[in-house]
Amino acid sequence: MSKQTGVLAGFKEFLMRGNVVELAVAVVIGAAFTKIVDSVVKGVINPVIGAFGSKDLDNYRSCLKGPCSIDSKGVVTGVYIQWGSVLSATLTFLLTAAVVYFLMIVPMNHFNDLRRRREPRQEPTPAPPTETELLIEIRDLLASRHNTAVAGPSGSGVGVDRPVIPGPGKH
Repeated sequence: MSKQTGVLAGFKEFLMRGNVVELAVAVVIGAAFTKIVDSVVKGVINPVIGAFGSKDLDNYRSCLKGPCSIDSKGVVTGVYIQWGSVLSATLTFLLTAAVVYFLMIVPMNHFNDLRRRREPRQEPTPAPPTETELLIEIRDLLASRHNTAVAGPSGSGVGVDRPVIPGPGKH
């Protein structure tokens, strides 16, 4: 039972991630928006195109293998290529893509550019010193302390019990 609880907890965590929730909202809004665009295509664009031919763009078709006819019961004889419905779906897709691009992508890109310009440029942080560089710095500090201690405040060097630290190459 605990394994099942772990799986359910993992699934809940997956669903509650920000990106998954945002994606779900986008899918729902996209589906609703597609219905609006589909209505525009079928209610406005198809009738305009239909003014030059049949009433509905979906009814544009060609007979591939005849005789092509539809009887009173709606039974189709022959083989039709329904290129009008493909054209209608293509128009729906193009309108949806154009609206998404011009109303969502372009403004978001503009907003991101403005945000990047307002942010102060961060200079890269310097790399931390290597172990060798730290050891050299410690050696140099110890050597400088030793040199000032040997000389003493009066320069005599008397009474100093500090060991001599050899420099590089003086072993």
